[in-house]
Amino acid sequence: EARCREFLQSPIREPACIGSYAGEPEALRDQLDGLFTHEKGPGKPERTGPDDRLGGALIPHIDFHRGGPTFAWGFREIVEHCDATTFVILGTAHYSTRRFTLTRKDFRTPLGIMETHKDYVQRIADCYGEEAFADEIAHLPEHSIEFQVVLLQHCLGNRRDVRIVPIVVGSFQDCVAEGVPPEEQADIYLMLKALRQAEAESGERVCYIASGDLAHIGPKFGDSTPVDQATLEWSRRQDHQLLNRAAAGDLAGFFQVILDEKDSRRTCGFPPTYVLMSLLQPKAGKVLHYDQYVDPSGHESVSFASVAFYRQPEKERNGPDGATA
Repeated sequence: EARCREFLQSPIREPACIGSYAGEPEALRDQLDGLFTHEKGPGKPERTGPDDRLGGALIPHIDFHRGGPTFAWGFREIVEHCDATTFVILGTAHYSTRRFTLTRKDFRTPLGIMETHKDYVQRIADCYGEEAFADEIAHLPEHSIEFQVVLLQHCLGNRRDVRIVPIVVGSFQDCVAEGVPPEEQADIYLMLKALRQAEAESGERVCYIASGDLAHIGPKFGDSTPVDQATLEWSRRQDHQLLNRAAAGDLAGFFQVILDEKDSRRTCGFPPTYVLMSLLQPKAGKVLHYDQYVDPSGHESVSFASVAFYRQPEKERNGPDGATA
């Protein structure tokens, strides 16, 4: 209770997930570099020149030791193809039953303080309503924002001034149960309106990060039988159906995959990714990396991916000589 009071009174959101990553700056930078150079990683980013083709990305929030290289694939794309200075982070809400929760607090990590863009947050609240702060305490233990902040600091902190807009996104399960597209729910419609309006009024280069994983299957999550090879292969096929619809910018098709399976695989990245796609209306996308964590006992499996979303299709981005248009 005292910790909650301290959080609510402080302008800083202190780190909650040290232990999932190194607590000392040098050790943390070595750990994060290792995600890029890992055998499953993409290699270190190479910035070749101004390039603002990337509008957003789905990036996991699973622990770094289980899914770290997949984070690296998403962040390499951000470094190489995104000039944004404002990052709207749409993180899965693990500690709130509310649909959307904002905070004005800056985020501290071992790499320093990441500033929250308070004017941008206020523009959202002006449209959506102050109830967006009603469950602000949900940000205290939440890892879905913190993991992205750590990597933003590591990858971009020395290159440009970056600010974040942290939003945790709750369940869209009622949309699945009722078979109603999320934007037809009044509160989701209003938040989409608020986010579009905030971006337009800011006049800034904005990138959206959906911090979410994919399937959660096995007895740990309520399934009656352990995860076996046949179940993993089926879940992998379902994941790729979902990811292919996302990469095609097919919002209705993306929702239909979730709807057809009644979200039986508990795809936690569905709400933030749906919001991201609704806002960006991407013209093109690319699945950068996909993986499944499987507990050896079959008690659980979690799958995850990094997906890039672009504002223009390839043929419009590139001129006849292959140079960026």
